[in-house]
Amino acid sequence: MRRAHSTCTSNRAGLCAFAGIFSVVFLAERSTDAIEIWSSDDGARSTTLDTALKWGSLLSHAPDDPLLFPERWSGVGLFRFRLGLGYRHGAFFNTELAYEHRARLVSENAGMGAGGVLPGESPGPFRIDQMDWELADAGQTFSYRHEIDRALVAFHPPWGEVTIGRQGIGLGRAALFGAVDIFSPFTPTEADREWRRGVDAVRAEWRVSDTSSIECIAALGERWDDSALLGRVRGYFGNMDGEILAGKRAEDTFYGLAVSSTAGDAEVHLEAAVFDVPELWPDGGLFGNDHLIGKAVVGGSYTFDVGDGLTLMGEYHYSGFGVEDITDAMTRLSDPAYQARYLRGDTQILGQHAIGIQAAYPFTDSVSGALMLLVSPADGSGLASPSLTLDIAESTTLAVSAFFPWGDEPSGGDLNSEYGATATRLFLQLSLYF
Repeated sequence: MRRAHSTCTSNRAGLCAFAGIFSVVFLAERSTDAIEIWSSDDGARSTTLDTALKWGSLLSHAPDDPLLFPERWSGVGLFRFRLGLGYRHGAFFNTELAYEHRARLVSENAGMGAGGVLPGESPGPFRIDQMDWELADAGQTFSYRHEIDRALVAFHPPWGEVTIGRQGIGLGRAALFGAVDIFSPFTPTEADREWRRGVDAVRAEWRVSDTSSIECIAALGERWDDSALLGRVRGYFGNMDGEILAGKRAEDTFYGLAVSSTAGDAEVHLEAAVFDVPELWPDGGLFGNDHLIGKAVVGGSYTFDVGDGLTLMGEYHYSGFGVEDITDAMTRLSDPAYQARYLRGDTQILGQHAIGIQAAYPFTDSVSGALMLLVSPADGSGLASPSLTLDIAESTTLAVSAFFPWGDEPSGGDLNSEYGATATRLFLQLSLYF
């Protein structure tokens, strides 16, 4: 019976994808600001509760390749309910806890059409225990899970910061891509980018001066070979800021650099990283060494004096972890070791080269839009993604995104271009905060 109620046929894929988002619109008027549920008489200590409700719907039309996409039309409904509890104990320490429910309903035989822009269902990297439990499951069509995504205590001594527990960690300066962002990075096409997935870590930062600091980050997995340990030195000098990183990421030795600065009225940034991996890399490595893998991002942004400000940002990304010949991609992804790297975020693109351009403009105080273009210089394929965000009320947002790919389509289950195997998609998401 559970399967019968949680499965959509291919003829009803569109209805399956979009029915949910309108069923919760009536809740919009119930949204309120974050609630302070307790405060001491002097205001130094307090407890707050943040609640978020998200319902997303994705409708996809895939290329004509039955091996990758058994049904060309597919629909996905995604529900997320997140509770965030915070406690502040004066200036000395604070704690955070985030508990989340999520459900995913997928039309039958969606194949690869169900992925690409929604948060992944693979286990989170750098976790001692997933703390992610299944409540209901119906094969490939329905899943309902709950997890603890944040559970941390942060201390604020006079000399720096110490954070212990499950937390979100972002590194680097890049926006669309990342060379040094090694902890659960976002992908450029991920539509729901609000919460970075938590990792189990200990961070200790010592402020050497007003403009520099030294930090140690230990992110723990189930085994030492699944863990990360790195040091970071960062600071800023005039109009330039940067960081140097070194350590281990799982079984890799890692060295990274990130720098950003202003050039006139523009912002420019650079990231570069080298990974010394234990295996011989099939596509070759840096400097003739098949164990050295490089990654790099270079980009910049500028806000034009047009109306309320048109911001244009562009980045070029090189990833040595990507596949040199895209026609080999499906074979490489069938290798469990490479698949694990891909799911962990070692590469945010399937190929080795990508150019990303994004324009963003606020039309009004409550309506903003953006256009993102992703292009593979290797084969000329690409993806255009316009999006629109509407603030319906103070705590209610409706976001609409579309994804229009171009390039040689796949055949016989093999890719012929990087983005030609991407489905044309329409994504809607209603978010309520109370």
